[in-house]
Amino acid sequence: MTSKIIYTSDLRTEMTHLQSGTTVLTDAPIDNKGRGEVFSPTDLVATALGSCMLTIMGIAAREHGFVIDGTTADVTKVMASDPRRIAEVHIRLVFPDYPYTDKQKKILTVISKSCPVALSLHPELKQHIELIFNK
Repeated sequence: MTSKIIYTSDLRTEMTHLQSGTTVLTDAPIDNKGRGEVFSPTDLVATALGSCMLTIMGIAAREHGFVIDGTTADVTKVMASDPRRIAEVHIRLVFPDYPYTDKQKKILTVISKSCPVALSLHPELKQHIELIFNK
């Protein structure tokens, strides 16, 4: 088993990662009858996409002898209705001031589109990915 989830009350869940014991709470968002005090499940899906991209880019950077430490991902989720679902995720990846070569930039660009979360999402979900290199 990967995790255990408890519905606590009032549209909130508590998720526990069994290997580490780490817990994460979710709320229904305000626009869907919730409190919106913590991540919603759909927030986590969009955020997992950005986290997955950074993780596999970190693996590729390590394998090719460079770093991406300090890279940030700004994530924006766009919902649709009828049925209610995530329609788009916009991710802006901003890399630190580091003299990345054209080859390194190409590696990061290609790998960003092939993370397991990106490949697991429905093909109709639009993924808008922007990579910003400061040098």
